[in-house]
Amino acid sequence: GWCPLSPAGAQSSQLLVEPPWAPVVLWDRVTLTCQSLGTAGATTWYKDGRRLGLEGHNHITVTESGTYGYYRPGSGLSPTVHVVNDSLVLQVLAQELLDGDTVTLKCRN
Repeated sequence: GWCPLSPAGAQSSQLLVEPPWAPVVLWDRVTLTCQSLGTAGATTWYKDGRRLGLEGHNHITVTESGTYGYYRPGSGLSPTVHVVNDSLVLQVLAQELLDGDTVTLKCRN
């Protein structure tokens, strides 16, 4: 089976999500981009723990809800992102927040 986590301190893969809103919603036309070192041509994308058959692609456009991630030799497994297909969501910009920060919320339906 595919494990979505790598050993502590060993992970150097990052997963860029566009648009950068959380939760990630399918109807936002989501693009996931691999940001890591390692062998670019050997990137393997996964959805719900199963290979997508998109080896070598640096980015993918999401067309189904599910949990996505990738593996790239030399940098390992990426974090995963869960894409939902909810009809009504309250979204916030996906960024690190500190106590006292002002945030913008977006209600979508």
